Amino acid sequence: MLSEIFWSFFITSIIACILASTKLLYKSKCENISCCGLVIKRNVELEEKVDEIELQRRNESKENIV
Repeated sequence: MLSEIFWSFFITSIIACILASTKLLYKSKCENISCCGLVIKRNVELEEKVDEIELQRRNESKENIV
């Protein structure tokens, strides 16, 4: 009984860590990511342009409020 609880907690924790790491890696603007032999190359130019447009819209909305 105790062993089943431990293993289910352990596996759930590992999965949560993997998902949290994946989320952080996705939000980062790194072009190359390598971890444990896994190499990921991303094209982040489009993401940067989208972020710039969102930032400009936020600044414009703040200026309109003030």
